[in-house]
Amino acid sequence: MELSWNDFTKVDMRVGTVVEVTDFPEARNPAYKLRIDFGELGILKSSAQITVKYTKEELLGTQVIAVVNFPEKQIGPFMSQCLVLGAVDGKAVTILSPSKETPNGLRIA
Repeated sequence: MELSWNDFTKVDMRVGTVVEVTDFPEARNPAYKLRIDFGELGILKSSAQITVKYTKEELLGTQVIAVVNFPEKQIGPFMSQCLVLGAVDGKAVTILSPSKETPNGLRIA
């Protein structure tokens, strides 16, 4: 299905920095609970199935790209507020991030 330019502009993707990473043992598939600083948008929570390629320690302080205008989604006992983007190879996900340090909250276009 082809998207129109107008469809694409509705997706609000922003740069954020991971400020907290915790285990999410209640998740159906291995995942972390993330708190991500999006600057003026504040800190949003996300559940991310990125445990195959990343440790909690290496994620802390990492910049990611996420969709911030989806409705909140209940994942077990956790409410996810944004979707961290990544390249998916089976269960191995490589997160998308800017190649250089970028101010939190900048929009992806």
